[in-house]
Amino acid sequence: MTSDARLEEIVTRLEAYCRSRDWAGYDPYDALNSGRFARTPLARSRLARLALTQLLKRSPVNFRALLGIAPHQNPKALGLFLSFYGRRVVAGDGGAAAPARAVAARLLELRSPGAGCWCWGYSFPWQMRTRLVPRFAPNLVCTTFAAHGLLDAYEGGLGDEWLAPAVGAGEYLARGLFWEDGQRAAFAYPLPDIRVPIHNANFLGAALLCRLARTTGDGGVVEPALRAARWSAARQREDGSWPYGEGPAQQWMDNFHTGFNLCALESIGRDLGTREFEPALRKGFQFYLDHFFTPDGAPRYFHDRTYPIDIHSVAQSLITLTSLRALDERAAAVARSVLAWALANMWDERGFFYYRRLRGLTVRTSYMRWSQAWMLIGLATVLSAEGIH
Repeated sequence: MTSDARLEEIVTRLEAYCRSRDWAGYDPYDALNSGRFARTPLARSRLARLALTQLLKRSPVNFRALLGIAPHQNPKALGLFLSFYGRRVVAGDGGAAAPARAVAARLLELRSPGAGCWCWGYSFPWQMRTRLVPRFAPNLVCTTFAAHGLLDAYEGGLGDEWLAPAVGAGEYLARGLFWEDGQRAAFAYPLPDIRVPIHNANFLGAALLCRLARTTGDGGVVEPALRAARWSAARQREDGSWPYGEGPAQQWMDNFHTGFNLCALESIGRDLGTREFEPALRKGFQFYLDHFFTPDGAPRYFHDRTYPIDIHSVAQSLITLTSLRALDERAAAVARSVLAWALANMWDERGFFYYRRLRGLTVRTSYMRWSQAWMLIGLATVLSAEGIH
């Protein structure tokens, strides 16, 4: 069992590691930030862009510097850091206020250029199977976590100026991304014109809009939120799982997207004061507990195989298990096992967490968004809970 003092020490060291780097770093998907690659004819090839992205993402050696890829600030990471600092302020940490304001100001500066609304995208271009998504092109996931960070800053008493951008982000989701087609209702992701429902995008978008409705008292965004959430809740499988999305190539189930779904459903119910989604939440949480953890506490990436063991799955497991522990008596013990496993296997005494464990190999690359920002939120969630650590 990890003591409060030990966990607080790790959180302090991890935060210092991130802040000393100005919250900037590498990302598993930042291959196309390579200036050297961009100057070659290969940059015009979809297959070459996919290949380079997968090569860097999977390589146990980080050779980004050789490709001219510089550490960068990612809006989604900044949103997570802002949530961390906002929650620390609420918990009585007066020293978190100054970095919170610095991160919030930078987050506003990194809004998607030319969008005409409050929205955010990734700090790198990325190649889908068929489409190239430009750098900083706005999307639901980045915008959602940026908005939550701003709301955490606002609710932490760090200033009223952070509320309006969060409200604007909600308007972007409700007016720019929500769509319906017959019985289907969804928020477009990753681009506004893509009409393949993605379940975690639906739940994340709905949860943000419901939080905004509670915060502002404006219930106008609740209707699209509930339509999207109800449609995805109805797509839950008999065993309690959700596929990633409704496309033919999107039928997998993974740890952290399932965690997103479950935490979003809990958030919707809490903010609206409804138990409508509780059956789906309980059924999904049982599937989560039954399929995503090894006996020694390692969180599986996929429901049906152990490797890779990914730090993002570790972080979201800590968040999900801690946040929903009242739903199942097993959750607190599993959370303790995940925490102990992560500190024994993924923590580097230099002050950061590794990326992945493969069979017989640990990938020690430090990723700012994917790894460190998420682990700060995960550890802070555990630290604020009773009976977990």
